[in-house]
Amino acid sequence: MITYNPKDWFSFIFKFHKADTFRELFPLIIGIGIYSGIIAYLELHYFKLSDTSHVKNIPIMHGLLGFVISLLLVFRTNTAYDRWWEGRRQWGALVNCSRNFAVKLSAILTEKEDKIFFKKAIPHFAQTLNLHLKDEKITHELFKEYNINVEHKKHKPNQLVKLMSKKLFELKRQNKLTDENLLFINPELTSFLDICGACERIKNTPIPFSYSVFLKKFIFFYVMTLPFGYVFSLGYYTIPVVIFIFYVLASLELIAEEIEEPFGNDENDLPTAQIAENIRKNIEEIL
Repeated sequence: MITYNPKDWFSFIFKFHKADTFRELFPLIIGIGIYSGIIAYLELHYFKLSDTSHVKNIPIMHGLLGFVISLLLVFRTNTAYDRWWEGRRQWGALVNCSRNFAVKLSAILTEKEDKIFFKKAIPHFAQTLNLHLKDEKITHELFKEYNINVEHKKHKPNQLVKLMSKKLFELKRQNKLTDENLLFINPELTSFLDICGACERIKNTPIPFSYSVFLKKFIFFYVMTLPFGYVFSLGYYTIPVVIFIFYVLASLELIAEEIEEPFGNDENDLPTAQIAENIRKNIEEIL
């Protein structure tokens, strides 16, 4: 995730970064410019269409369709940002649950060995969830330490919560925990998998395919028809105008595509690895 000063807005105008949409759209921008130039030349010099031609009424259609496409893009970007923000809320909840779980265990447990187990297990869940959501390889250090084979288990966060639950009930059998202690601790333990499930829901449920395809087609045909009507009033200035309109519309769609999947490694994705590292530091301080 990119960290920046939101008040230093003037410098953003002249700053390009890796996630800037201009870099990704540059080949298409060149193509749109060439296409607009060809259309302008054909209308003005080859077909020699006059200002009285019916083609000049096309901007009226663009004005009506522009309102529709703006509503669609507003809905698209809002939906994508809701997914990004929901992911951030879930990871914020994971930070709070991890801290609360550690604080309660710190007050209840008396033996150092038991505290060390949870000092490793709680941060390991955050780190495992981060890798799980990114479909990256997950190490089995904690599982191997306790002689548990999970090589054939696909869902590592489930296994970690199972491991912590098993440890708690083992402490209960050793009379190190009471039934009241387990009830006191259970909400935080349950929240781990609730948060994991919510993040998986965001990751595995993209925007409906038909809606995404329709919006892309709409933008494409809208931009492709722009030069036909604006040539008579703008001449060859149609080329930069069409390029600018395409850049704005396509950039909004690209931004929405990037932020609707907040658990990747893109610059605008959530800093889940950093949050997991902060959880580790907090738990080590508490336990």
